[in-house]
Formats: sequence, C-alpha cells, structure tokens
Amino acid sequence: MTRGAVNRTLLAVAGILLLGGGVLALIGGLNLDARWHLGLPHGWPWTDPHQPVLTSAERTRWLNSSWWWPVVFASLAVAGLLALWWLLAQLGRGRAGDLPVPSPFPAKAKRSRRRRGGTLVRGSALAKAVGADVAQLPGVSGARARLLGRADRPQARMALTLLPGAAPAEVLRALSQGPVARARASTGLTELPVEVRIRAENGPARRVE
Repeated sequence: MTRGAVNRTLLAVAGILLLGGGVLALIGGLNLDARWHLGLPHGWPWTDPHQPVLTSAERTRWLNSSWWWPVVFASLAVAGLLALWWLLAQLGRGRAGDLPVPSPFPAKAKRSRRRRGGTLVRGSALAKAVGADVAQLPGVSGARARLLGRADRPQARMALTLLPGAAPAEVLRALSQGPVARARASTGLTELPVEVRIRAENGPARRVE
C-alpha cells in the first residue's frame, strides 16, 4: 500500500469516528430523539441533553481493577508511537539521499558493498543530471527535477516548461523513453515513478503522473 493510500485510509477512519461522535452529540445535546420521534433502539448511549455521556458507574467501573491503569498507559503509549511514526513517515518524503548504482567491477563492488554499501551517487547530483537531460528534449525550454523518497525506492518530481506549439504527449513519451529510462538504467532501478508538472511558457501548470 502506498503512502498516499495509507494517509487516505487513516483520514477516512478518523473522519468516520469524528462523524459518529458528532452525530451522537447532536442527537443527545439537541434532544432530537424526542423532537423528531426517531425511535432509537434501547441502550442508545446518549438521548437526553441532561444525560451525561458516561455515567458515574461507567466512569469508575474498572478503577479498582489491577489491569486498568497499565492498559490505559500502554494504549496511550502505543497511540503516541503510532502518531510519531506517521509524522516521521510524512517528513521522510524529502530528497532522496545517496543511491546505489551498478559497478562495472562485480567482485570489488561486492567487497565494497559489505563495507560501505557499494558505489553511490548523490540523489541531488542525479536529479541535476536528469533535469539537464530533460531540458535537451525537443519542445522543452526548461526543466527541473527532484528525487524524493527512500534511496531504494526513489520517486522523481519534474517541472517542465514547454515551447509554444509543443505537444505534451510527445514530450512525455520522449521523457519516458529517454531521460527516465536512462536514469533507471544508470541506477539499476526496476521502476522510477515520475510526477510531472507541465506548463507552457507564460501559461498555467498541469500535473501529470
């Protein structure tokens, strides 16, 4: 599952929980069950504006149980760690660091990989080279490239400025078959997802993935 899918799932779950809590609060706080004769089932948690969300018995049911406070603190710790993990995952979508590249000397590369991770190229240097390569494509007047994500699964983000009359479809085809293919070959990557923002000179930008 991609990071975007995880984020959408988490936001959907949080939205459903907040929506459910809001509906409970509205029904109880505005006394909608009596006003609109909703006929809520027996045991509905909150039906009257003078009714507490949690009764005194419910609030103190497990306070004398030996497992209650350890479970509370453990749950809060897990929730905090998950929130911290999610935050760090979002911040981790920065520039890719050093990327391993295939070496023409297999034996030496194998020994080197054990010591230092093999032959490496800086992500910023590769992005600069890819941007210069893209700028040479027909119909392109300017290009900027960035490599994001992890070094073993980088993603490219490009901003292209096209000359008047250039066909975006042809430029994208040349981009895929040329600079992107050469970048994959030079790093030994099986795939390199690319997000492209295209704009004509003095025109608005369009996003293509």
